[in-house]
Amino acid sequence: MDNDMMKLGDLLRHIDFLSFTGDRDVEIANIQVDSRKIEKQGLFIAVKGTDLDGNQYIPDALSQGAICIVSEFDPVLNPDEDHISWVKVANDRLAASRLAEAFYDYPSRKLKLIGVTGTNGKSTIVNFLYQLFENLGFKTGLFSTIGNRIHNKAIGATLTTPDPVSLSRSLAEMVNEGCDYVFMEVSSHALAQERIAALEFDGGVFTNITRDHLDYHHTFADYIKTKKIFFDNLPQNAFALLNSDDRTGRVMGQNTTARKVTYGVKGMADYKAQILEYDLNSMLLEIDGQEIYTTITGEFNAYNLLATYSVGCLLGVEAREVLRVLSAIKEIPGRLEKVKVVEGKAIGFVDYAHTPDAVEKVGSTLKKLIQGDGRLIIVLGCGGDRDKTKRPLMASAAASNSDIAILTSDNPRNEDPEEILVDMLSQLPPHLLAHTFKVKDRKEAIRMAVSMAADKDVILVAGKGHETYQIVKERKLPFDDRVVLHEALKEKYKTH
Repeated sequence: MDNDMMKLGDLLRHIDFLSFTGDRDVEIANIQVDSRKIEKQGLFIAVKGTDLDGNQYIPDALSQGAICIVSEFDPVLNPDEDHISWVKVANDRLAASRLAEAFYDYPSRKLKLIGVTGTNGKSTIVNFLYQLFENLGFKTGLFSTIGNRIHNKAIGATLTTPDPVSLSRSLAEMVNEGCDYVFMEVSSHALAQERIAALEFDGGVFTNITRDHLDYHHTFADYIKTKKIFFDNLPQNAFALLNSDDRTGRVMGQNTTARKVTYGVKGMADYKAQILEYDLNSMLLEIDGQEIYTTITGEFNAYNLLATYSVGCLLGVEAREVLRVLSAIKEIPGRLEKVKVVEGKAIGFVDYAHTPDAVEKVGSTLKKLIQGDGRLIIVLGCGGDRDKTKRPLMASAAASNSDIAILTSDNPRNEDPEEILVDMLSQLPPHLLAHTFKVKDRKEAIRMAVSMAADKDVILVAGKGHETYQIVKERKLPFDDRVVLHEALKEKYKTH
């Protein structure tokens, strides 16, 4: 493998662009490059993927100017293609990551790159960190499910962690823009598919581990093992910031050579926070002995804010300055995002919670904060073509932590929404079924929740968060929980 990569080092000097394809979980690069590139020389990495085999696109790549093919297979070339270089590698995905970093001149080495992994909280923490460092005066980069940014410019995002070519290209742009820090969500898919294998991180953050993505990883043990790869591969001069209140935190740090640091709310930790008080609109925390008031609320957000504070300190910012700026952090789109139209009337929240643990946490948080005889109404669906075994767990989490649960569609994809709902309801006991409703149409489910809500009630629409679409079959249809909820509340209270 290393010898193959050395050969490629010489070839890269003659390459004008990289492209690759081969997996549904890796952003499929467009083989039909623009006309300006047709006369240029390109390198094509044929990834042997889950649903697609990039090797079948080699003829297309050659017709578009590729002079080098990277593949796990032996050469398949015609006699008149003797000018084409073919490099056989042991791991096509690892080759893609290493080649992308080399092609873009190792951008991850030229800035401070911090990765955040775990099941829940990744998007919130990286977005908090982006806000923190931007407000501290640094040019900052962001890779997030919600969106990617280079300083104050938004760039496209289709995956939690982009493919290796897009990653290194964007990191190079961040270097050129003068970014000092970059904060990146690191997904389990990205780790399994070697998307970040060649990147050099200055630190990693572990949030928590709960059941998720078992349609891909098959077992919970494999999911944990995959997450652990990130910390196993951190360099010795990096830090590994671990949630000490999650029992898997210790596992994550078992084999890392990085400096281990902990954060926590309940037990002993290097960085410690305590919730002094909180309501639906704000929270008062004590972090390392200093009080901080924030408009971000919820116990889970205490962890997210504490992790953000810890990273700020670990990157050398003075603690008081971190706390000063942290207090002004704004809520993240689709993460316990408030939707309110009339003071003193029913209020709504939209959240991305799409695991049983996340639904339970956000539901129990809101239940504690509701005043008087107010009720919590939860609207929730489950995605199609994904882990079916978590569907009854999701329904149970919603029904157990609400006064009324309305089960509906999420992104049904290629499944029948009715069958998804049958799966969700399949294990719900009678006492929870008694206050659980089934409404297939998501818009109607949200409108039903609003119509049922009394003045002191809280409505939680969970599962899609910031998403502005609904995936039905192969189509992405416009749909935004926040817009639908806001319009329904306006209609209920006759506001304009």
